[in-house]
Amino acid sequence: MKLEVFISFDGNCREAVEFYSKLFRTKPGNIMTYGESPPNEEDPISEVDSKRIIYAGLPVGDMVLMCSDIPSGNEFTVGNNICLTINSNDEKEIGRLFNDLKQGGEVYMELSETFFSKLYGMVADKFGVIWQIMYYPLN
Repeated sequence: MKLEVFISFDGNCREAVEFYSKLFRTKPGNIMTYGESPPNEEDPISEVDSKRIIYAGLPVGDMVLMCSDIPSGNEFTVGNNICLTINSNDEKEIGRLFNDLKQGGEVYMELSETFFSKLYGMVADKFGVIWQIMYYPLN
């Protein structure tokens, strides 16, 4: 299991990743815009959002600092834009962690398959800490 940090930005993710790249003397591994993500006919991406970053991974030591822009029009609050991410190759453990975290909390997205993970969910626990839970099976 791996615990990492995910930071959200309001349209300036690319600038932040460039800053942190220089700060930590590293290079981003993967940067994808919303426009480069698989299309979703139920929720099409606006022209403005198509240029925003949906994911940027920046290796720092033994971890990856993960970053993205929130979609335009969503409420952005500095201080609430950081969440913890759990990556695990144990599907049962992912389910247990998600179910325990949602007790007394608020589910933002139930565990389900996405284009980037077989199982992904997002929840704020009873203390208001936001968690992203992802299943990554070993090949």
